Amino acid sequence: MNQENRLAYWLRIAAAAAFVIVLVAVVDVASRGSFLEPSNIVRVLRQITYNCVLGVGQTFVIITGGIDLSVGSLVALTGVVAALFANAVHLSGFPLIAATLIVALGVGSIAGWINALPVVRLNLPPFITTLAMLEMALGASFILAHGRPVALSSPDFQNTGIGSFLGGVTSALHLPSLPVPVIWMVVVILVASVLLTRTRFGRYVFAIGGNEEAARLAGINVARVKTAVYVISGACAAIVGFLYMALFSSGSPQTGTGDELLESIAAVVVGGTSLTGGRGSVIGTFFGALLIGVLYNAMNLLNVDSYLQKVLLGAVILFAVVLDELRKRYLSRQ
Repeated sequence: MNQENRLAYWLRIAAAAAFVIVLVAVVDVASRGSFLEPSNIVRVLRQITYNCVLGVGQTFVIITGGIDLSVGSLVALTGVVAALFANAVHLSGFPLIAATLIVALGVGSIAGWINALPVVRLNLPPFITTLAMLEMALGASFILAHGRPVALSSPDFQNTGIGSFLGGVTSALHLPSLPVPVIWMVVVILVASVLLTRTRFGRYVFAIGGNEEAARLAGINVARVKTAVYVISGACAAIVGFLYMALFSSGSPQTGTGDELLESIAAVVVGGTSLTGGRGSVIGTFFGALLIGVLYNAMNLLNVDSYLQKVLLGAVILFAVVLDELRKRYLSRQ
């Protein structure tokens, strides 16, 4: 990322942060101070965790000009497989948690690799290939679970799902504790942000999204990089599947098949990543997820009808896409 692009990147991040701060101030006034209560802030962070992690994986794919529609079903599949594995092995404590996570990551990564194969080998549209994976993963999760949740036989995952970080310290300060899943989200964001902005792989991702043919002529192994971004997306879905399994103490084939796909893509788009590829950031995706979480929380505090909430979210997504298109048209005239 050259100096000009880095400046533009940080300007977008600053603008997103400023917008969220203004929105939070307005919402807090409208809710008579209820929004900025520490317990409510923690609630918002917990609510955005899962969609944000999915959005991080989606960010890599969309920057290359692709899309991954299978993430919701992969959440269900990895959660079911993880629960079945945890019940089948004779382990406990940290070894059980680590082994189960590795299995979930393996399933998600393999699914991501399968998603990429038709895209990089046959040049098929990722919309079609990932839609096919959506159906296959969903069907496989129902077959493996026999159509019902797979309850965990071990209580070792409870701290991962509903535990808190530094609970004793925050309790002494009379503050709400930070949920463990939020720590997972922070770690994923930091690792992914470094990978995208500080490594050669990240530069290749942006190059492919900007001009795939030029990237190929420059010697970039386009097939390998595009395969890697779908594997990353599958791994992020696996992390969410693992966290949901820990949260509900079961792996369910119905988990992740609701609004997770829409809201993860919405977080990416609202966060400034271009659907045509070549531009975006993980930090922007976090702010996009945070903005959506703040909107949902504010509408709940203000007793906005749940159906109207869907309308407003759709309007926010459309507004973000229109802004991106206007930006591109403006730059093309320069």
